[in-house]
Amino acid sequence: MELSEQDRQIVRVLQEGLPLVSRPFQALAQVLGMSEETLIMDVKRLVDQGLIRRFGATVRHQDLGYVANAMVVWDVPDSQVHEAGRIMAAFEEVTHCYQRPRHPRWPFNLYTMVHGQTREECLQVAERISRAAGLEKYRLLFSTAELKKSSMRYFE
Repeated sequence: MELSEQDRQIVRVLQEGLPLVSRPFQALAQVLGMSEETLIMDVKRLVDQGLIRRFGATVRHQDLGYVANAMVVWDVPDSQVHEAGRIMAAFEEVTHCYQRPRHPRWPFNLYTMVHGQTREECLQVAERISRAAGLEKYRLLFSTAELKKSSMRYFE
């Protein structure tokens, strides 16, 4: 499906985030030179067409006290990856769950990102996931600094 130029303009303003005002769509509509109602209808259409998947708030988890973040890397038998991924993704502490290829000196093929207020919390989450998925080969790679965090930009 190809986007119209107006649809691209809508995505451009939405990818910047909603303004923190009482009527954010009205403010964006003014930027786009259209009415608030038209913008809302166009956004609903883009959602209905599946071009916009969801709206959501992105919080800075470190500002909320979640300062321990770990990428848990799992060595999962290839035949069990989808089932293990389904189990892992069901944990509310897991924010990302990806399958990636193995490499000769890196046996891990499934990755989950977990957040906690302490490193111990992350370790406990990984242990619970391990028990639930029946997997014992994993490591936690803790973040030591956040060098960049941004949302995806689709159009400039």
